[in-house]
Amino acid sequence: MSTLAVIGAGVIGLSWARLAREHDWDVTIYDPRDDIADVVAAELGDDPRVRVVADIAAAVAEADLVQENGPERLPIKQDLFARVIAHARPDAVLATSSSSITATLITAGLEHASRVLVGHPFNPPELMPLVEVVPGRDTDDEATKRAVELYERLGRVPVVIHREMPGFVANRLQGALSREAVYLVQQGVVSPADLDVIMRNSLGLRWATIGPFEGNVLGGGPGGIRHLYAGVGAETSKIEFGSPATDPDQMEKVISQVEQTYGTGTEAFDRLRRQRDTRTRAVLAALRTADGDDSGR
Repeated sequence: MSTLAVIGAGVIGLSWARLAREHDWDVTIYDPRDDIADVVAAELGDDPRVRVVADIAAAVAEADLVQENGPERLPIKQDLFARVIAHARPDAVLATSSSSITATLITAGLEHASRVLVGHPFNPPELMPLVEVVPGRDTDDEATKRAVELYERLGRVPVVIHREMPGFVANRLQGALSREAVYLVQQGVVSPADLDVIMRNSLGLRWATIGPFEGNVLGGGPGGIRHLYAGVGAETSKIEFGSPATDPDQMEKVISQVEQTYGTGTEAFDRLRRQRDTRTRAVLAALRTADGDDSGR
């Protein structure tokens, strides 16, 4: 039986815990907040195979996979991994859910850096199949292979990223699109609500079934990507993309519009999360049916 140690039980950490339990793993959870036992009980119920423990040593002692989900602050992650490395099993995979900080930075000056890597999920990990596996400069190849195996056993789709870069791949792509989205709203081209409608009914739908390069192949017809790049691509490549204003006044205008559209606070968050999760499960189920398997590839 496999064991997942969750270090940091926020939104991401709790989602990892739910995923592990769905796959019959044992789960140990460490988080320094005073009410962590109540939080875990509310989210995961009374499950004897989910244990909240008092320190990192107890959390990682028997873990096959340690998944750290602390704040996106380098000093905090360095401190957490110093303690994780000291107490984890020699064969355990030690992963961070970091969205942008590399394993090389986290392990600078630490012994046994060969065991540490990034295992970056998309939110929520229990639903989103992708895990970006990003080895650090000193990460051992065996640790990377082991991480891929463990994430696959959790039903995820791990992709090994071959070069460390802030934000990795998925968040860099998301960031580029988000910048243009903010720019278009600031310029009065479209409202936040209509921009989301456009995404859901075009690129979002397309990208749930094929990736950008595969879309280029299809967009070029029988001539494929070469035909597309020589024709439509020659014109669209001339588009100059905008840089959104980042001063507080301009950003406040965008934020206010988004809040007016979707609401704020716990009630709005819960409503939107339920809707997102229901739709995501429906899309995943449809894709599995269409593909005849659940590979996610």
